[in-house]
Amino acid sequence: MKSSAKKVELASVDDLFSTEESRADTQREKVLEIPLSELHPFKDHPFKVKDDDAMMETADSIRQYGVLVPAIARPDPNGGYELVAGHRRHRASELAGKDTMPVIVRDLDDDQATIIMVDSNLQRESLLPSERAFAYKMKLEAMKRQAGRPSKENVSQVGTQKRSDQLLAEQVGQSRNQIQRYIRLTELIPELLDMVDEKKIAFNPAYELSFLKKEEQVDLLDAMDSEQATPSLSQAQRLKKYSQEGHLTLDIMRVIMGEEKKSDLDKITFTSDTLRKYFPRSYTPARMQETIIKLLEQWQRKRQQQHER
Repeated sequence: MKSSAKKVELASVDDLFSTEESRADTQREKVLEIPLSELHPFKDHPFKVKDDDAMMETADSIRQYGVLVPAIARPDPNGGYELVAGHRRHRASELAGKDTMPVIVRDLDDDQATIIMVDSNLQRESLLPSERAFAYKMKLEAMKRQAGRPSKENVSQVGTQKRSDQLLAEQVGQSRNQIQRYIRLTELIPELLDMVDEKKIAFNPAYELSFLKKEEQVDLLDAMDSEQATPSLSQAQRLKKYSQEGHLTLDIMRVIMGEEKKSDLDKITFTSDTLRKYFPRSYTPARMQETIIKLLEQWQRKRQQQHER
């Protein structure tokens, strides 16, 4: 009687294991030592790489121990590699006199690379408003493209009921409103945005100024220079209103910027004797002031959260 079983050709045990091993090896990420000259910065990288004290400390560490955490890069179609994460380590390696640095090379599309680039930098302790603004904008745009939205009306991520900006807000620990306010700062001309980074213009006035036309922002620089003043929140709001009504001129800007600030007219002064009964006797005036500022900031954050709800 003939067997109904088909003849099956079996691979040897050695062939099976070598095949699995080679397959796993091709999927495993490798750390490569790549020449610094072959690593190019990410296009429109929003995070500033400065030769400051922190950079010098990183360079000293790399000089002594090398780069402990590999950078991430992707192949550049024009040759070499495009850095996705590790721009500061790259610069520190240059300062340390290194020729190469360890890098993990991944095949990433533009959106994947953008999200990794932003996420790897948002963890830093201190970020400038401009860095946060452009980072949020780049990541949100990448998230929307990944969601495959067919129209502006369909703003939800595929498979969820949440908007892309809501997902981003949850990831970075900000409200959706604050995310959009930061992104709005990218509408400022570079000179004004630099003043925000340098704390010459506060965040809230800067947000209002971002609604001015670009040519109006240029004129505002002139008015600020001639009057040697920067806009308060109320002044910025009035400038925005005049702009939206089509009545904002350089002369009006100069008049507004030449006003005496309301904050200068309505100063409130507390003596240490007045405040002393609210604090332990060991508190110095400086410590009392510091405590009051912290309490006011907490109160302001609470009010903002209630307003956003």
